[in-house]
Amino acid sequence: MSVDTGTAYGRPAPTSRNELAEVGPGTPMGELLRRYWHPIGLAKDANATPKQVRVLGEDLVLFRDGQGRPGLVYPHCAHRGTSLYYGKTEERGIRCCYHGWLFDVQGHCLEQPCEPEMGRARDKVRQPWYPVQELYGLVWAYMGPPGKKPVLPRYECLEVLEDGEFLEADDASIGGGGPPVIPCNWLQHYENLVDPFHVVILHSSFSGNQFVPEMAVMPQVEWDTTEISVRTKSLRNLPDGRKFRRISEAGLPTLRVIPSPRVGRFGPVESIGWVLPIDDHSFRIYVVGRVREKGELHRMRSRPDGKRLWEELDEADHQKYPGDYEAMVSQGPIAHHSEEHLATSDRGVVMVRRLLQAQLEAVKEGRDPAGVSFDENTPPVKFSSGNWIEA
Repeated sequence: MSVDTGTAYGRPAPTSRNELAEVGPGTPMGELLRRYWHPIGLAKDANATPKQVRVLGEDLVLFRDGQGRPGLVYPHCAHRGTSLYYGKTEERGIRCCYHGWLFDVQGHCLEQPCEPEMGRARDKVRQPWYPVQELYGLVWAYMGPPGKKPVLPRYECLEVLEDGEFLEADDASIGGGGPPVIPCNWLQHYENLVDPFHVVILHSSFSGNQFVPEMAVMPQVEWDTTEISVRTKSLRNLPDGRKFRRISEAGLPTLRVIPSPRVGRFGPVESIGWVLPIDDHSFRIYVVGRVREKGELHRMRSRPDGKRLWEELDEADHQKYPGDYEAMVSQGPIAHHSEEHLATSDRGVVMVRRLLQAQLEAVKEGRDPAGVSFDENTPPVKFSSGNWIEA
């Protein structure tokens, strides 16, 4: 009697590269990511109404005081734990709804209305807070060691505007292939950035051409590593004799420097995305780009069947026209890395993991990770990504 082999019976319990995937306080990747600035909302999200935000596994409250200053604080009031989500913003800060303690954007306790003299010891109370800045239409937070706070970087492709251009920020997770909040680990998307071959299969031959015909041609691919990124260099020999050259980058800490797959423009990349890990099992993407019309970025959202947005499709449609969302989320909340069988087309994935691992080692050894600067005069970061057509 023949014996069946290779069945699922008795397979070992799967494991994940949690040192790369998990982002909470005290985890290796969580501590690495906390050495960088991260976008946590659009500028308009910081307003007079407190907003709950979840970043790197931490629940926080974002607000803007009457002087126009954004603030980001631990949600539970330092008095007796009531959430400041129910607080009221005022000229000098945010006031707790329970007993009226008032905190400024740096957590200083300014008033304790139920105490003598508005709180004789109020100076000894500090509401936990994080530094925030505004740039490119986004609110950025630094959640790491205070003595290691770097300058907020600028990016060359967003600094120089051509005639008629202006910057637009978007929080709809453009490039994620689904809704604004994507329910799987951030690393599953970050690694997708250096996988050009899935475009030809997933987005073209399998689901129908979800981009433009040029993207459906099998590319010749090379990868290399800069100090702060893994670059994917793709060359497609088009049927009409032209060559389509494309460079994309996965940059530190979570940058997606990806030219438009719809090839609306040729030349250097005109937008940048930041993958924000909400927690270990969800992320979202903030994008800033140079545009000529309001809403231009939002119109770049994926339409899996070529017509409708992801949320307009039913389950049968998602099965018929899978995109990045389905490919990433179906790997599980955190991909089972022990069950992978990486091949030659996954070289970029291996390089990304090595780049991240090197930064984990740097922080563990007390060094600064790549891509951080403490000099206010540091020039804008320059990337080489873009789309080019050659005759």
